[in-house]
Amino acid sequence: VQLQASGGGLVQAGGSLRLSCAASGRTFSSYSMGWFRQAPGKEREFVVASSWSGDSTAYADSVKGRFTISRDNAKKVYLQMNSLKPEDTAVYYCAAASTDDHRVVLTTPGLYDYWGQGTQVTVSS
Repeated sequence: VQLQASGGGLVQAGGSLRLSCAASGRTFSSYSMGWFRQAPGKEREFVVASSWSGDSTAYADSVKGRFTISRDNAKKVYLQMNSLKPEDTAVYYCAAASTDDHRVVLTTPGLYDYWGQGTQVTVSS
């Protein structure tokens, strides 16, 4: 599976962006999906994840109520980001993990099998 993240850019604080993650090679239908981010000088951190079925999700406390993950269970996963803050500035990565259980939500980067190349999100104050 090859992943391609897009949709990043420069936005003012309080604004919104929608990131997309597209798959090539096969669909996302049997993969748990996640979004992670990495700011300069910091480790990659969990943002949000969705189970294979999309029925279960997990969000980092820092983004709860502002970010939403969605998927069409075909070849795209989205991250809707609202009320953006300067501390959301980072490179955002989408990731996919092959799982047998359609309910599994993975929040640890090391459990993911495939990664996109990242898309830069910059929030100005």
